[in-house]
Amino acid sequence: MTLRDQVEQLLPEWERWYPSLFDAASDLGLIKAEVCDPNSLLLTRRHSKVRQRAEDAHREKWGGKAQE
Repeated sequence: MTLRDQVEQLLPEWERWYPSLFDAASDLGLIKAEVCDPNSLLLTRRHSKVRQRAEDAHREKWGGKAQE
């Protein structure tokens, strides 16, 4: 079930009272803010993790040594 479906199930005419789906879902308690480490939001850190996982998977499948 999508977020829109959940909101419409709880509040059928939500668009009359809310400017966005996000606002309605937030007020209904369907989505909540979550505290996270600010460093995890940096694209360079996220991309480096993705790159590292890809390199590890490649090494696992094809062999080779990690570059230092």
